[in-house]
Amino acid sequence: MELQTFGLINWLILGAYLAANLVLGFFLSQKVATADDFFVGQRNIPWWAIGISVVATYVSALSFLGGPAWAYTEGLSVIAIHLNYPIVIFLVIAFFLPFFFNSGVASIHEYLERRFGPTSRSVMAIIFLISQALTSSAVLYATALVLEFITGMPVVYAIIIITCIALIYTIMGGLAAVIWTDVIQAFVLLIGALIITVSLINNLSLPLGETLELLKAEGRTDPLNFSFDTTQVSTVWTGVIAMTLFHITVYGTNQMMVQRTLAAKNIGDAKKSFLMMGYFAIFIYFLFFLLGILFYSYYGGREFENGNTIILEFASSLAIPGLMGIIAAAVIAASMSSLDSAFNSMSTVITVDFYQKYMKTDASQEHYLLMSRLFTVFWALAIIIPAFMYTKSSGSVLETLSKLGSYFVGAKLAMFGLGFFSKHTTEKGLLTGVAVGFAVVWWVAINTDIAWPWYCVIGAIINITVSIGASLIIDGRQTEYSRYSIQGQKKYFAENNLPETDNGWYLVPGKIDKQTYWLLVFFVASVAALFLFNHLI
Repeated sequence: MELQTFGLINWLILGAYLAANLVLGFFLSQKVATADDFFVGQRNIPWWAIGISVVATYVSALSFLGGPAWAYTEGLSVIAIHLNYPIVIFLVIAFFLPFFFNSGVASIHEYLERRFGPTSRSVMAIIFLISQALTSSAVLYATALVLEFITGMPVVYAIIIITCIALIYTIMGGLAAVIWTDVIQAFVLLIGALIITVSLINNLSLPLGETLELLKAEGRTDPLNFSFDTTQVSTVWTGVIAMTLFHITVYGTNQMMVQRTLAAKNIGDAKKSFLMMGYFAIFIYFLFFLLGILFYSYYGGREFENGNTIILEFASSLAIPGLMGIIAAAVIAASMSSLDSAFNSMSTVITVDFYQKYMKTDASQEHYLLMSRLFTVFWALAIIIPAFMYTKSSGSVLETLSKLGSYFVGAKLAMFGLGFFSKHTTEKGLLTGVAVGFAVVWWVAINTDIAWPWYCVIGAIINITVSIGASLIIDGRQTEYSRYSIQGQKKYFAENNLPETDNGWYLVPGKIDKQTYWLLVFFVASVAALFLFNHLI
C-alpha cells in the first residue's frame, strides 16, 4: 500500500527527528580526538545510557515491524524464543564481561589472540564482519520499507538514503554518538509503539478481553508450547535451550554489543548496563507479539503481500495528524540505532584487528582515527548490496535475521566458551572444530527440517567436541590452564593479590555477583506470568 499524502506535519516531525540526530552527532564530534575516543568514547558514559543503547540496538525495526508480522502468522507462541534473556545476561555478566572489560581492549577479538593465537583472532573477526554485514542489511531493508510505504520511493533509493543519514552522525561522533542517539531513538520508538497499541485496542471491534477470548479459542494466545518437535521454531525448549545459546553469542561474543560496555566508567556500570536488557526484553517483545495477534483479530486474519507493513497500514488508516510522522520516526529510529552500532563496531574491528595489527602497526592515534572513519564509510557501502537482496523476501525480517545469525553461533560459542573453560583446547584444534561445525550446520540446514534455532545447539556440540578431540590429537594434553581461562584468571588474581571486587562487583571472571541472582528469579516469574496470561483470559 502506498500512502497518498504524507502531509506537512508528518514531514516536519520526521525532519526534526533526523536533524536532531545529525546535530547531536556534530556536537559529540568535538570530543573525538583519537581513535580510542571513536571506539569507546572517553570511557565515562553513564551506565543507564549504555543500557538503553544495548536495548535499542537489538530491539530494532526488525522487532517493531517483524515482531507483529511473525506473531500475526504464528501466534503468541513466538515469544518463547525470547524467554531466555535473564539467563543469558546472568551468564554473560559472570563469564564474559570481566574478560573484556579488564583487558582494556577496543576489540573483543584480541582476547582470542591472547588465549589461542593470532589466527583465531582473525577468523573470529571475519565471522563477525560477515554475520554483522548480513544482519545490518536486514535492518536497513526493514527501514527502507517505511520510506517506500510513506512516499512511494523505490526501496533501493530508500536504502541508500537511510544509510547516508546513519553514516554521517556515526562518522562524526563515534561510539558516543551511537550511544546518545540510541537513547533518543529508544524513546521515539517507545512513543510510537504505545500510540499504536492504544489506537489498536480502541479500534478493535470488541473489547480487549473479548477479543483475547476469541483469539484463545483459535489457539493464538498460548505463549508456552512445550512440544519436543525440533521442526517447530517457537517452543519453550527452543527458547530455553537453543536460543539461550544464540543470545549468549549476541551479548557475550558480539563486538557490537560488548563494545558499549567498554565505554563504561567501571565494571559495575558495565554489568548494570546489561542488566537492563535482562529485565526489559520480555516486556518489549511481549508488546510487539501481542500487537501481532491483535492485528490478526483486527484484520480478520487476511493475508498481506508483505507482513512487515502491517503496522504501517494500520497507522495510515487512522488518519491522525502527525501519527505517521511519529511512526516513521520510530521505525527509522529503531533501525538507525542498530545501523550506527554496526558501522562503528565493524570499523573498530577492521581497524584494530586487521589494519593496525597487520598493515600499519606504529601510526599515530590521529591516523587510526582517520582510517576508522574511512572504514565506517566502507562498511556502510558494503551492506547496501545484501539489503537489496532482502527486497525479494516477503517473510518476517525478524525471523530472516535470526536464521542468518544461527549459522555462526556454533563457531562463536566454541571459540570463546572453550577459551574460558577448556584446559586442553589449542588453536589448531579449535580452528578444525570451527570448520567442521560450520560444514555440519550447513548440511543440516539444507537436508533436514530441523528448525533453525537448533542449529545453535548442533553447531556448538560439533564445534566443541571436534575442537577438544583435534586439540588432543594434534597438540596433546596441556599441563595447566591458560592464564586467560576462568581457572587461569582466578589463579592470577590470587597469586598477585589483586582485588576481586570493585564497589561490590566482581572483577574475576566466573564469580557470581549477588545482584544478578535476581535475574533467575525474574526468569521464573516471567514464565509463570505468561502461563497465567493465557489461563486467565
